[in-house]
Amino acid sequence: MTELINDNKACLFCNLEREKILKSELSFALYDAFPVNEGHTLIIPKRHTANYFDLTNEEQADCFALLNRVKGIVQEKYNPAGFNVGININEAAGQTVPHVHIHLIPRYDGDVEVPRGGVRGVIPEKRNY
Repeated sequence: MTELINDNKACLFCNLEREKILKSELSFALYDAFPVNEGHTLIIPKRHTANYFDLTNEEQADCFALLNRVKGIVQEKYNPAGFNVGININEAAGQTVPHVHIHLIPRYDGDVEVPRGGVRGVIPEKRNY
């Protein structure tokens, strides 16, 4: 199913005309155009805002409910051994698209030499503790 989300001409996600994996009242999910691993998915609120903390509680809950549903689809289709879930908020944290999106990244045995630390690896020298 393809649809134009809204008319914010400057936003990559607001003008996205790609097939969605799933959608709900307030959010939708699609495969990442530049996946870290096979099955890498984005959960994106329909309302344009850059900062996750600016979403309403209802929008946050809707995104995470959709994340749980998408996880099942990705698990069945790709059978990963684990997942990382992450949100980049602001440029200092690596956000490059100024529209909230939650990454669901499937992890596979052997995809990195040492997976210990998971999301702590965003600052590599602090990954091991």
